[in-house]
Amino acid sequence: MALVAFAGIKEEKFRAGRAVLPKFFLEATGVVLEVLSEAKIKMCISRMPRVMVEGFLKEYLEVEIVVARELKVFAGYYTGLMEEEADQYRDGVVLMEKMASLHGSILGFGSKSSPHPLLSQCKEVQLVSEAEKRKWHGVLRPNGAAFHNPLVFHDGRMAFLPTPAATLAMFLWLPFALALLLLRCLLFLCLPYSISVPLGAVTGVTNRLLRATPSPRQDGFGGRLYVCNHRTLLDPIYVSGALNRPIVAVTYSVSPVSEALSPIRTARLARDKEEDRRRMEQLLGRGDDLVVCPEGTTCREPYLLRFSPLFAELAEEVVPVALSAGVTMFYGTTASGFKCFDPFYFLANPWPRYEVEFLPAVATGTMVREGRSSCEVANLVQGQIGAALGFQCTALTRKDKYLMLAGNEGVVEQKKKKNLQRSWTSCLMK
Repeated sequence: MALVAFAGIKEEKFRAGRAVLPKFFLEATGVVLEVLSEAKIKMCISRMPRVMVEGFLKEYLEVEIVVARELKVFAGYYTGLMEEEADQYRDGVVLMEKMASLHGSILGFGSKSSPHPLLSQCKEVQLVSEAEKRKWHGVLRPNGAAFHNPLVFHDGRMAFLPTPAATLAMFLWLPFALALLLLRCLLFLCLPYSISVPLGAVTGVTNRLLRATPSPRQDGFGGRLYVCNHRTLLDPIYVSGALNRPIVAVTYSVSPVSEALSPIRTARLARDKEEDRRRMEQLLGRGDDLVVCPEGTTCREPYLLRFSPLFAELAEEVVPVALSAGVTMFYGTTASGFKCFDPFYFLANPWPRYEVEFLPAVATGTMVREGRSSCEVANLVQGQIGAALGFQCTALTRKDKYLMLAGNEGVVEQKKKKNLQRSWTSCLMK
């Protein structure tokens, strides 16, 4: 399996060990948290390649020493071949002898079905049976006391643990998914919301509006500004559908494909504060209703990233919108893949779900005039949306997400971006 999974992959570009696999490990791992927290030093032994497990063990379980098999590399690419298990055993014995001399006795945990030879070096060993494993509960929602980091960011398209049976079910579903995806796209692109939403529900799309929608402004002070958390690229479309009227989606970056297929207008921002302020004020002054996602990027888990404060300086009041999205097979977001496919992956799920809740308007203009900074107002709106969803507010940003998942800051160089847009346009025309 290591040969099939790794042969030909470039070593420096492999990030699944930190970006994708920790979610699955946390869902499938049962650990004795009290024992881990009381241990002076923690060492994990694995027959899997080191690049698959080391990031998860060190970041989420606070393991100091990882003994795992190294993958062989040729010319910067993985060959798929691993070092011999005898080499791993020899290195592990040396490390365990050092641990014993420094910290005393070693307590070992392992599996009865496949105990590792290195467990023989432990003074006391506890082996877990398969029946006991089945009673474990995953530790996907770790608390801060037991783990170094909570799982805020992860990547990859699969929203399920890819066991053989689940993977087979996915491949059997793909032909139906393509047909259903095409049908759903045609419904939402060609029909008004009053018709497309009920017909979409017939195809399995679940939409839920939790609070009455606000009416358009009638006071002559321009359009309304809706501020929502960011779950997928479809957020503005669902807000527009809940309002049952067209609005303008303000985005920092969106692919030409998504922009061309969007059923609502989009307005690009320049990531320059003054220029972005001018563009948004111009749209609001014309009476357009705007929806903005101040997080700047999507987040799959129940956390809210830091809100950019610009929206608090634009209008007398903003309407917070709490959004929740659910999938069963494919994630509709990615940090390292092609973002233009995000909406299609979301709509290819058997039962995609969206919940929209409009919260009471916040008088941002009055707060700013009373001396509160725009950052304080943004944090207030973030807290209201977080409380409505039961999400935890963080100070993490788009930059933090992309540095962890993709190894960059999430900003594509302008020249490279234009070349990508030309290539995609050429492919679509062909």
